[in-house]
Amino acid sequence: MDVEKKKFEIEKKDNEIIYSKAIKAGKRIYYLDVKKSRNEDLFLAITESKKKVVGSDEDAQVTYEKHKIFLYKEDFDKFVEGLQDVVGFIKREQGEATPRAEEITEPAATEESKSKSFFDKFKF
Repeated sequence: MDVEKKKFEIEKKDNEIIYSKAIKAGKRIYYLDVKKSRNEDLFLAITESKKKVVGSDEDAQVTYEKHKIFLYKEDFDKFVEGLQDVVGFIKREQGEATPRAEEITEPAATEESKSKSFFDKFKF
């Protein structure tokens, strides 16, 4: 029994979230979770959760489709560089995104937050 208990405690520790940020974007929520590996290194788990409704009215069933990637600290710089490159390409090709309806109804952003890019919010 002790072996099973230790195994459970190790698995529980591996799944522990040290820090988390949720980003609501339309029908999706992106979770940025900092976790600790077995060798005590921190890593980033990125989860996309998309709400799916099947059926209508009383028969409707809600499920969440989830996709997850793990990003380790030795890859942060290359990942951010690549992400900046492709986001920049999309913006050059199609311009800035138009705000979603829920973003329009939120209070106006401060001048400081308007001047920051997406990546300025995340310091790796």
